[in-house]
Amino acid sequence: MTAIGQDTLGTRDTLDVSGKRYGYYSLAKAAAKFGDVSRLPFSMKVLLENMLRFEDGVTVTTDDVKAIIDWQKNPVASNNEIQYRPARVLMQDFTGVPCVVDLAAMRDAMNALGADASKINPQVPVHLVIDHSVMVDEFGTPKAFEDNVALEYQRNAERYDFLKWGSKSLDNFKVVPPGTGICHQVNLEHIAQAVWTSVDTNGDPVAYPDACVGTDSHTTMVNGLGVLGWGVGGIEAEAAMLGQPVSMLIPEVVGFKLPGKINEGITATDLVLTVTQMLRAKGVVGRFVEFYGPGLSALSLADRATIANMAPEYGATCGFFPIDGKTLDYLRLTGRDEDQIALVEAYAKTQGFWLAPEAADPIFTDTLELDMGSVVPSLAGPKRPQDKVILTQV
Repeated sequence: MTAIGQDTLGTRDTLDVSGKRYGYYSLAKAAAKFGDVSRLPFSMKVLLENMLRFEDGVTVTTDDVKAIIDWQKNPVASNNEIQYRPARVLMQDFTGVPCVVDLAAMRDAMNALGADASKINPQVPVHLVIDHSVMVDEFGTPKAFEDNVALEYQRNAERYDFLKWGSKSLDNFKVVPPGTGICHQVNLEHIAQAVWTSVDTNGDPVAYPDACVGTDSHTTMVNGLGVLGWGVGGIEAEAAMLGQPVSMLIPEVVGFKLPGKINEGITATDLVLTVTQMLRAKGVVGRFVEFYGPGLSALSLADRATIANMAPEYGATCGFFPIDGKTLDYLRLTGRDEDQIALVEAYAKTQGFWLAPEAADPIFTDTLELDMGSVVPSLAGPKRPQDKVILTQV
């Protein structure tokens, strides 16, 4: 259920897509009241929309909206603290199981008080992905994977029975079973929608940017799809699950310009090792990094996700890529519904989230640039990707 605020700013509008009408909180209407937002970084536009949608005069005020818009005038570290509410929460099972235990304990307490235990639920959608779980006992046979998954269920039957109870009993809670994929991969390929929807207190559908926090450190991979997300601890994730905002300072945003295109034979790994080394040298801890420039149109979604995935290695909160045609191509490739893809395109273009080649570059705190045509094969790791060595010097 979207906790719609009082909307004293009057920024709510409607969008018709595929015969369905969605409410949304208009950045254009906010700009008409407070000033141009067209050169805000795309990641900052996500934060601005969040403030508009949850503006209630208490946790989010008009001053918070103004602070993000005014950030363009002085895009440095801000002392303005905002209350940010992600669209959803991603968990892997080691940190997710205790959260479900807490919900079960709260339901037990409700039962003991003679109250309705079914009222205890996550307040935002939660996806728990059981990853890195299947051990290799069988190998070298056509049924090896099937047999290993069966053994996994036998060994952890009690835990999986409990999680199955959670998926059936709790609203807003889904479990992805073992043997399906790695947490951040499942998030990118199946869960993420680029534009999320829910219903407000009146039962009307509302569209807004897909954004998440996750207990998987590489939750940042989903930023390659235009989904703002980063890793948090289990306590922070549980607070978000229960509808509490993430308290954060308005961040600095470092722009990383990517002109040119990758030469034949150069892999995404070569590119990301170069990007990581440059960002480590720049110093981006606690900052957002946003990629821009003419080269983005030549960069596949898989390559973008690889770069975004490495945000913990280069130290940034996230490495964000805006929505464009490559985003839609990937959504289609991975089997998303055509109505959903149409909504992503219409919403992104209406709100100014769409990466238009002719648009002026956003205003950033700082910038750096890499001609992708200059990237050469390199080697690094496995634990220090920033220490790359050009292959000819190995």
